Amino acid sequence: MLEYNIQKILNNFMIDYYGVADISKYENELVKYGGSLVKGYPRAISLGIVFPSTIVDHLNDDSNDIAKLEYENCYKTINARLDNIASIISSYIIRKGYSALPISAAERVNSDYINAAFSHKLAARLAGLGWIGKSCLLITPKHGPRVRWVSILTDLPLNPTGKEIEQKCGECMACVKICPQKAFYGKNYIEGEDREKRFDVKKCDSYFNEMEHNKQVPVCGMCVYICPYGRKNNK
Repeated sequence: MLEYNIQKILNNFMIDYYGVADISKYENELVKYGGSLVKGYPRAISLGIVFPSTIVDHLNDDSNDIAKLEYENCYKTINARLDNIASIISSYIIRKGYSALPISAAERVNSDYINAAFSHKLAARLAGLGWIGKSCLLITPKHGPRVRWVSILTDLPLNPTGKEIEQKCGECMACVKICPQKAFYGKNYIEGEDREKRFDVKKCDSYFNEMEHNKQVPVCGMCVYICPYGRKNNK
């Protein structure tokens, strides 16, 4: 009944993706990044909202600052929507006598390592919503990486959803080739392997800093734009 009510709330807020992950065996790894705050939660609820393709499909046009501005606004708006619904669902769970911790959609807790308190991609992957691509983004079968995520950690005994999806990037190197910073190494995701084996996150971060310094719209999104799993008709 509780899960039914949660999904009913999510439908009212136009949430595109919902899943539940069993994260109990990852606690030691999670505590390394989120500290004691994220300890003691055996479940993670993963929620996602899809970016409009009407905006993402124009990101490759360097002369189109309007598309970049709209993408930036959409990014912030979707993050706010996700944070709002995560707060609402957390309050509902707490009212029912369980613990819940909403993790912000985009908050950075470590500027050196550049990470959040909890990996939304981990929750979505374990919930069977997608796989980690060569871009280090969560790739869904239908929308590719064109989804923003938020997570709620909880001890509410929800049943995990789905199974982990097999990686389907194959020999595709589209995101690797299009990256303006050459930040991706073209390696498939291996659980437990350091992110730095696949992705130089500081190259990516410095690119945004450079754009801001040059008074440009700090938007890239090329790895989101190019992935064939998100492009209509794989064009």
